[in-house]
Amino acid sequence: MAAFLVNLGRGIRRSIKGTTGFFRGSVQELKKVRWPNRQEMVNYTTVVLLIVFLLALFFFLIDAGIYQLVRLITK
Repeated sequence: MAAFLVNLGRGIRRSIKGTTGFFRGSVQELKKVRWPNRQEMVNYTTVVLLIVFLLALFFFLIDAGIYQLVRLITK
């Protein structure tokens, strides 16, 4: 039983070291990131919103067309 508890303690210590190492590595990687400035972010957001709008319009037209086709067939 004592050996089990000793091994459990070692495993927990390794786990904690691994977790702290993970977070330290994450912080190091985030420091390397080139974050977009305000103007770039506005441009990216505009592009995303435009694409979402165009896709919504496209799917609306396809859906309306299929609806009309089904209505025509079931008439």
